[in-house]
Amino acid sequence: MTDIFLQENERIDDLQLKGLKIIQNPEGFCFGIDAVLLANFCDVKPNSTIVDLGTGTGIIPLILYGKNKINKIYGIEIQEQVANMAKRSMELNNLDEKIDILNIDLKNVEEVIEVNSIDVVVSNPPYMDTGTGKVNPSDKKAISRHEIMCELEDVIEKAKRLLKHNGRFYMVHRPNRLTDILYYLRKHKLEPKTLRFIHPKASKSPNLVLIKAIKAAKPELKIDPPLYVYDELGQYTDEIHNIYGLDK
Repeated sequence: MTDIFLQENERIDDLQLKGLKIIQNPEGFCFGIDAVLLANFCDVKPNSTIVDLGTGTGIIPLILYGKNKINKIYGIEIQEQVANMAKRSMELNNLDEKIDILNIDLKNVEEVIEVNSIDVVVSNPPYMDTGTGKVNPSDKKAISRHEIMCELEDVIEKAKRLLKHNGRFYMVHRPNRLTDILYYLRKHKLEPKTLRFIHPKASKSPNLVLIKAIKAAKPELKIDPPLYVYDELGQYTDEIHNIYGLDK
């Protein structure tokens, strides 16, 4: 029966979380560890309404739903084919009323979602600015990784517009963009509250950073202990096992 949800080259993966499944296309774009770590980093109060800016395959809404009591989640995705895949994942899980995938440009999100109405905004945005390397604008992976359709400030500005007073914004990004991130957060009245650096292993520099900001909050920034993905033997650390719900 699940085959009716699949298109060419697609597969259904079990998330090992309350029976939830996701449709992915290995030839297009599959979710990575950054999305999983971001979803786990989010501190979501019961019955929250959430927006995921640049939802991709819909992995973050699915994990947030599986781990929290959610009122409603909106996943915003500009790429029609990817948004369609995410919508079918929600239908596969009978969640299409709880998780609404909107195939729109996040720059136009205020046309469909009321400003100052959202409890939590999350985003795993494109990491690389348009001046970095050669980019094919028609490539789904390029759009997901490079600031072709939106820039960092677009994401932060829309998060600020959507959030209620004291609403929370969570994002994962690259440490080399941290100066820009903190600048744009402050510029748009989202006060940085928590940073957590993600290291491939203890002997390596961080390659990801998790950020929490609160709209109109007072200044006070906390740095959480680092998260190491692999131990020195190349195995997942205990914390990664716990996040993924894996048996050792």
